[in-house]
Amino acid sequence: MIKPEIAKLGYVALVSSDLEKSLVFFKEVIGLEETEVIDGVHYLRAWGDFQHHTLSIEQGERGYVRHIGWRTKSKEDVHLFKEVLENKGVHVENVPAWETPGIGEAIRFKVPSGHTFEFYYDVKKPKAQEHRRSVLKNQTYKAWAKGISPRRIDHVNLHTSEDWQVTYTFFQEVLGFKLREYLKKDESSQILAGWMSVTPLVHDVALVSRQKDEIPTNARLHHLSYWVDDSQDVLRAADICREHDLPFCGPGKHSISQALYLYVSDPGSGCTVEIFTGGYLIFEPDWEPVAWNESERAFGNTYWGDSISKKELVKHTIEA
Repeated sequence: MIKPEIAKLGYVALVSSDLEKSLVFFKEVIGLEETEVIDGVHYLRAWGDFQHHTLSIEQGERGYVRHIGWRTKSKEDVHLFKEVLENKGVHVENVPAWETPGIGEAIRFKVPSGHTFEFYYDVKKPKAQEHRRSVLKNQTYKAWAKGISPRRIDHVNLHTSEDWQVTYTFFQEVLGFKLREYLKKDESSQILAGWMSVTPLVHDVALVSRQKDEIPTNARLHHLSYWVDDSQDVLRAADICREHDLPFCGPGKHSISQALYLYVSDPGSGCTVEIFTGGYLIFEPDWEPVAWNESERAFGNTYWGDSISKKELVKHTIEA
């Protein structure tokens, strides 16, 4: 049987306890474009994103993530994944085509980390309004119209207190993610955090294992990441956050991934956004995952710049 494959990270479905604040944050500070609003749900994307949306936001009683969407490499892969998952005893929910605006037939299910994933292939790629449309045929919107203005969605960072072996095995053997770098216990093989991808990126998803007493629920989102083109964009992002009186962490550079970063949180939902650039791509078919020991954790998180502590990593998560 041919193994189904994921093509890329698609979108995050976010619920906010203060939708008005979240819309100001994501539209004016981050600078995402609004595709449309349907039944109170706002659908947003970056100026270089092609599909209908890479983020949806709606009002709720609290801030949390409904699900995380992933686009497969073919329509057949959606059906194949359903078969594989059900054979593993995973409950799979069918989502009719276009029930989510811009997203075709899909399946939803919980992964062992406790997060809800959605797989789909068919998408709509609406053109930008004429006054916002880029003259470039290979770009959706005019760039840098407002706010930080990232080019595209990049990755998600997930936290879980579920069994690390079951979780990492599932992500790799069932979903097809490749482990690129990882943090492990000094004296054992236990993985504390893994950076995994289905693309040449160092990670489309980072998965952090937590002790059950460190976080109140099993499944959390630490951050959603959007990509900017260069280091100057990260410095500009810091200026924009300061102008809006938003606290932020960074700029800095990770040792793991070698990327530049800045973290800022949405005051409406509590969702943290990482502004991300640099790093490296992986094209080697025989790539050996890079191991970091727990004693190197601080250095792995921060090569230089405003540091990210273990306490901060836990503090800034929201339910997922």
